Amino acid sequence: MDPEALRRYSALHPKPAGLALQYGTAGFRTKAEQLDHVMFRMGLLAVLRSRAVGSTIGIMVTASHNPEEDNGVKLVDPLGEMLHPSWEEYATQLANAEEQELQKIIIDICQKAAVNQCKEASVFIGRDTRPSSEKLSQSVIDGISVLGGRYHDYGLVTTPQLHYMVCCQNTQGQYGKATLQGYYEKLSKAFTELIKQSPSSGQSQRHLKIDCANGIGALKLSEMEPYFPKEVLIHLYNDGTKEKLNHLCGADFVKVHQKPPRGLNMKPHERCCSFDGDADRIVYYYKDATDHFHLIDGDKIAILISIFLKELLAKVGQTLKMAVVQTAYANGNSTRYLEETLKVPVHCVKTGVKHLHHKAQEFDVGIYFEANGHGTVLFSKAAETKIRQLAKEEKDSERREAAKVLENFIDLINQTVGDAVSDMLVIEAILALKGLTVEQWDAIYTDLPNRLLKVQVADRRVIDTMDAERRAVTPPGLQEKIDALVKKYKLSRAFVRPSGTEDVVRIYAEADTQENADALAHEVSLAVYHLAGGKGAPPQP
Repeated sequence: MDPEALRRYSALHPKPAGLALQYGTAGFRTKAEQLDHVMFRMGLLAVLRSRAVGSTIGIMVTASHNPEEDNGVKLVDPLGEMLHPSWEEYATQLANAEEQELQKIIIDICQKAAVNQCKEASVFIGRDTRPSSEKLSQSVIDGISVLGGRYHDYGLVTTPQLHYMVCCQNTQGQYGKATLQGYYEKLSKAFTELIKQSPSSGQSQRHLKIDCANGIGALKLSEMEPYFPKEVLIHLYNDGTKEKLNHLCGADFVKVHQKPPRGLNMKPHERCCSFDGDADRIVYYYKDATDHFHLIDGDKIAILISIFLKELLAKVGQTLKMAVVQTAYANGNSTRYLEETLKVPVHCVKTGVKHLHHKAQEFDVGIYFEANGHGTVLFSKAAETKIRQLAKEEKDSERREAAKVLENFIDLINQTVGDAVSDMLVIEAILALKGLTVEQWDAIYTDLPNRLLKVQVADRRVIDTMDAERRAVTPPGLQEKIDALVKKYKLSRAFVRPSGTEDVVRIYAEADTQENADALAHEVSLAVYHLAGGKGAPPQP
């Protein structure tokens, strides 16, 4: 490390006085103009991480579904997974260090994490379409260069594409080619093979309207379109040519407001979906004959995939262990349907993709989706090897065909992270293979009415939870109060949890009717306000 060069470069990326940021599940996220020093320092950290693990590390410049003025950065670990939790702490230390402490903190990290400073370091960089992203990724490059790391800048990519590239690179191409073309070819080939098996293959064209949140998804889908089979016709809306990123559109907007995005005209029975700003989440929706809007969120996506995989696993006759991982936000009826009708085990974990991903790795086939539409399917090495072997060698033709379908499914799903493009193709393939309309998919089960609220508090840390955030441990008396309120309503449950990013407490309630779900959510919000130090006026119904 050249202390003089570090000092010189660091001075070009000064830290605003008094700014303190925390590296969380989404990395760092805040107003773009406050991030220049963070980007430089994450370039430094990526080099240290790369040397510590002897592999390529990824850096993605994005703030996902946040407003266009914001930006952010997250690091990607060697197999395309999120940064290891022990290094989140280093990221926070480095981002918040005063300039004169930088060198000392770098030396500290090297000692604690046994980083060999003489080793080669390699970093892959990607960015979204925000106006601030190009300049900020240049700051990342400065950080990588000052510590002597090598980098490859992929420029504009979706977040899942960068995760994919990192995994391909570190598996020496076993997972695929670490290029955009490699990604498009692998996914489109698997998708084409899958829909060949569908009952209506080659006859009717399948139309899908896609809201791209005025983000990177539009660019990448346009690049990928020539690779799609002719049966599939995608129509892109909110493609970023006219409007602002995530403004009144995108998966988050549709999920929260339960209405279609601006800029997409829906006719009854048309299949539509929305990506978020960096294309790692997807939700579907449609209007029925009476013009009523129906949302199909991550819970229903997980159920569609579970039904499909359960049938195929039964056909190949292997005793592979399949499970679904959810959070407390999953609708109660989706959990009931999985456990009671499908007889698939369900595990509930804390909110945050890293918790779901980690739990899903415990099974031969682990399916996880957050209700917001972020999710994927993981196959254990043993399960994948077995399926590929059966697809090649199985004598019984029905078993062999089922194994081939599973093999193409494995190649189509992005196992590194939730990927809107890959998930969309998986859903389209399953609907085609099962001959399902969007209404039939929606009708598999009916969601319990629910309500999400938030209450401002002086300090969110007064709330502590257990049992995957389903029960409050502190403040004293709050959980007893929630239990008593829940008893008043049928099919009801409610829980509260502190936000990860701001001083608010999030409240979720569900019950047999919308009126009851709203009433329960309001009563719980009053309990939080009075027992957990609410700020401002009490919540109004």
